[in-house]
Amino acid sequence: MANHKSSIKRIRQTKTRQLRNRYYGRTMRNAIRKFRLLEDKQEATTQLPGMHKMIDKMVKRGMIHKNKAGNLKSSLTKKVNAMA
Repeated sequence: MANHKSSIKRIRQTKTRQLRNRYYGRTMRNAIRKFRLLEDKQEATTQLPGMHKMIDKMVKRGMIHKNKAGNLKSSLTKKVNAMA
């Protein structure tokens, strides 16, 4: 157990951040999973900018690397463009 006030506070902050990061990560993964299951091109086209926005926010928060974000956005866009 931590003995200093600062280390106790650090533990508290770490738990809070960990919960927040877990929430954002799961939310993003679930949204991407649902997006990939879409069959309607019109609906996918309207949701694509929102997906890009969410992915960019994850990069800003440091949840994912910017190159992974680029790969995700590219693959989602390719999926929408390939829909008939």
